[in-house]
Amino acid sequence: MDFLTAEWRKLIIANYLIDKDVLKKYLPYKTELDLWEGDCYVSLVGFLFQNTKVLGIKVPMHINFEEVNLRFYVKYNDNKKWKRGVVFIKELVPRPALSFIANTIYKEHYYTVPMSHSFLNRDRKLEVEYTWKYNTIEQRLKVTASDTLTNIPEKSKMEFITEHYWGYTKINENKTFEYEVTHPRWQAYEVLDHEIIVDFELVYGKDFGFMNALSPASIMLAEGSLITVKNKRRV
Repeated sequence: MDFLTAEWRKLIIANYLIDKDVLKKYLPYKTELDLWEGDCYVSLVGFLFQNTKVLGIKVPMHINFEEVNLRFYVKYNDNKKWKRGVVFIKELVPRPALSFIANTIYKEHYYTVPMSHSFLNRDRKLEVEYTWKYNTIEQRLKVTASDTLTNIPEKSKMEFITEHYWGYTKINENKTFEYEVTHPRWQAYEVLDHEIIVDFELVYGKDFGFMNALSPASIMLAEGSLITVKNKRRV
């Protein structure tokens, strides 16, 4: 049985070009950075969980909720087959039980904060917004997009960002957990405008404080889909 099933919907993905040396200390054992045309990206991602089930069971108050995370991209050579995955710096959710389960079972880096979201569709435009408070300071990730879904082009940067199907967690210098995330190929909306009010140093630590002075290299809005998260294993 899958550990978790859910829908991930309205994924805002803000991609930042950074120096790959920043990520060396966060790189899990046996993985290496997955670069796009030689460039290293981290992504600020906000989305909505819907119809969430853990081990096939819907847990009251933990079915529909927001998540915002900061992640980067890696690959792992598994018997001469490359697996492309993500590593999370920190994941924000609004329910403490979610943080407890993810941190205890998957050794992830979840943190509980007050969160909200808003989806508006008017004048053929889609407005998607995720807000949260960190140490009482409000943070915001918002886009305005066309309301028309389009296919993600093959061999594009958007495909690179969205087509990572494994999660890797650094346990220590000699141990990594791996888990599989499955979903169909996503479609996306054309982003017309965005607003990002995030104190990266406050939320993600001093290593990422420099991002307060950066503008995203690209902004995406994916519709999302049903997803499954498989049980973890050690690599």
